[in-house]
Amino acid sequence: MRKVIVWVLMILGAALGAESVYLLTNYFKVTRFLGFDFSGSGSIVPVLFGGVIGGIIFYLISSWLINFGKESTTRVERMLQKIPTSEMLVGAIGLITGLIIAYLISSGPIKLIPFAWLGTLLSILIYLLLGYLGVSIATKKREDILGLLIPWKRLVQKDKEKQAAKVESVMQPKILDTSVIIDGRIADICKTGFIEGPLIIPAFVLEELRHIADSSDALKRNRGRRGLDILNRIQKELDINVEIVEKDFEELTEVDTKLLKLAQYMNGKVITNDYNLNKVAEFQRVPVLNINELANAVKPVVLPGEEMVVQVIKDGKEFGQGVAYLDDGTMIVVDGGKRYIGDTIEVVVTSVLQTAAGRMIFVKPKSAADKVS
Repeated sequence: MRKVIVWVLMILGAALGAESVYLLTNYFKVTRFLGFDFSGSGSIVPVLFGGVIGGIIFYLISSWLINFGKESTTRVERMLQKIPTSEMLVGAIGLITGLIIAYLISSGPIKLIPFAWLGTLLSILIYLLLGYLGVSIATKKREDILGLLIPWKRLVQKDKEKQAAKVESVMQPKILDTSVIIDGRIADICKTGFIEGPLIIPAFVLEELRHIADSSDALKRNRGRRGLDILNRIQKELDINVEIVEKDFEELTEVDTKLLKLAQYMNGKVITNDYNLNKVAEFQRVPVLNINELANAVKPVVLPGEEMVVQVIKDGKEFGQGVAYLDDGTMIVVDGGKRYIGDTIEVVVTSVLQTAAGRMIFVKPKSAADKVS
């Protein structure tokens, strides 16, 4: 189809080029140029030359024209999807009515004007003005117009209900990044129904996953294949709309930058567990759903002064510290817990540090806390 469009554009360019040269040579009455005689049968030479030049120019700009046409079509489709059906119908009726009135005026009084160019200019202005007024007045009086027709009352009521439902549940596209796909928890979250679609998989993210899956490093290869398996699971097993978007930003090289640009373009949200991407998105005012923040939000709340039983597993970063973990993976830093490594002890919570990257709980052995108190 793309090749056919390119050929059509070339033919159109050749026709425009030939016609332009023909009009120019006739208007300026050019019969000789650069030693060439264009009179008689020679007049076809500049026309053919103009056609060739026009075809070449349109061939060179065909890619830009096709991409511009695609983006324009997409924008028009999105704009029309937001317009209620009844409003579109009434607007079309108003436009037709306005154009009919403009035609009656143009074919009547306007023809009496002695200057043809002035009559043509006034006709164009009348068509534009009455067409706009027809659409504007009809849409503003939509309910009155449809109310006159009994069969349309149900359509108006249904249209109102649909608009109310859209206002109540506005679903923004959720754009997945590479890290959250490989992580895999997004499939379980979607299964619970906490995330509504559509889920957007950018083509450049799929390409990055493919490169990771083809990596010579075994760990990277397994991560990439896991990400592709997760996508297949979401698409086949879950009742959620998944779309692959081919939109790319070739002037950008970083996948994360393209991801944020796509979110701005689609007015969507980025789903990630990448801490750095989260921060950059906040700076650029792009909405983000961070899986780690969600995981931290559903963890049990621990308050200072509460007691718990933990097993100290290893040394901490600071001198004398020990490290333990809850069942959900939350890190617990035990002050003075180095001597308890391998033991299960009772501890008292002293403070909790909450970040987008995770949660850390600081505790003291209960015996030490009792001594302090």
